[in-house]
Amino acid sequence: MATSLYDLSVASYLQTVAAIGGVLDRGAKHCAEGGTDPNDLPAVRLFDDMAPLSFQIVSVAHHSVGALAGVKAGLFQPPTTPPPRDYAGLQKMIADAEAALKALTPAEVNSWEGKDVFFQFGEMKMPFTAEGFILSFSLPNFYFHSTTAYDILRMKGVPLGKRNFMGALRMKAA
Repeated sequence: MATSLYDLSVASYLQTVAAIGGVLDRGAKHCAEGGTDPNDLPAVRLFDDMAPLSFQIVSVAHHSVGALAGVKAGLFQPPTTPPPRDYAGLQKMIADAEAALKALTPAEVNSWEGKDVFFQFGEMKMPFTAEGFILSFSLPNFYFHSTTAYDILRMKGVPLGKRNFMGALRMKAA
């Protein structure tokens, strides 16, 4: 059985975007219970030379919804939207990404199979097919930033486990 572009992309993105939404919700609950300000979290970094939580969340949205918009347009570029400075803004960004992913249909996304897509950064342009872009560029970036967001919140004491990151599994119907 062949796997469709929709299944490779949207279904995979949705599983993790929803999970990251839950991780952010647990972060807000942890702050409320501990009497800390969740608005301190967007600037937190794992290491000084790594981007903060706010950038990780922007990247999760950009490498899912933004990647699919790039496939549709034939061009993907780094994000230009400044990240939200408040925690609620991060939660909204992920909720909006989830809603946008849910609005895509299999027919629409599958119609992009084999399409040429370029990643452009400054003057550099990297050519891909839609499948190659999703599998070798977008998904690895998406999982990297999702994992880093999870790790930042875990580092700050949010009670999280692997199951929180995994999200809803796509199991075979009984």
